[in-house]
Amino acid sequence: MSLRNVLLLVVLAVLVTFVVVNWAAFSVPTSLSLVFASVEAPLGLIMLGITACLAALFLAYVVYLQSSVILEARRHAREFAAQRELADQAEASRFTELRRYLDERLDALAADVASSRERVEGAFTETGAGVRASIEQSANTLAAHLGELEDRLERRLPAGIGT
Repeated sequence: MSLRNVLLLVVLAVLVTFVVVNWAAFSVPTSLSLVFASVEAPLGLIMLGITACLAALFLAYVVYLQSSVILEARRHAREFAAQRELADQAEASRFTELRRYLDERLDALAADVASSRERVEGAFTETGAGVRASIEQSANTLAAHLGELEDRLERRLPAGIGT
């Protein structure tokens, strides 16, 4: 039990004890004026009845407030759940859009890499062909120069020395 409930029970017990102990005083009839008439009635019981009615009214008001707060909290919870669902859907949509964008970018990059690879391979092929042609030309030139040197040497050397 909460402290508030315990306090209310203690106050109620004290009030009941007070009424029981002073029942004789509560039930003594008295002359009461109602502005337009006079009545003989026990003032204590009338005041106790008024107090009970006020307590019942306050209890009804508290129950009304509690129920309206609970209903409002439930309505807010439903709205919050709906907003959370919308936010989750929007986030999923953003993730889907991001994935699509990344896939497009990766495909574009893959195409760029493939075209770059083709260009580099083409450049290597051209360069390799040029290098081969240069090597062949250098080999032919070298062979020609060696052949020319050989001819010169053969002309200058007497026959039979070189063999």
